[in-house]
Formats: sequence, structure tokens, C-alpha cells
Amino acid sequence: MLYWSAIFFVIALISAVFGFGGLAAGAADIAKVLFFLFIVLFVISFLVSLFSRGRRGGA
Repeated sequence: MLYWSAIFFVIALISAVFGFGGLAAGAADIAKVLFFLFIVLFVISFLVSLFSRGRRGGA
């Protein structure tokens, strides 16, 4: 998901350079949404991993 966020960010940069403002704004919005979704899923995964490790007695 972070890969796709980076791809849309690059698309936004390239389209902004060539003057496609609407396309650049749309790609930037998609990149932002994917990035924040990645962050949320990463934090949830980390917390679940942390708590499940605690129940097994650590290691």
C-alpha cells in the first residue's frame, strides 16, 4: 500500500510539472488517503502483534 501511495505521489508530481492541475490534485489526494490508511493499518497491526505476544508469555 505504501508502494501505491508513492506511485500516486510521483504521478501527481509529474502531472503538476506538465501543467495538469486537476490530475495532479486527484493523484495527490489518492496518495494522501493511501498513506494515512497505511499508517493506520500499520499501527493496528503493531498493537495487535504487541498484545498477542504479551498473552503468550513474552519471548
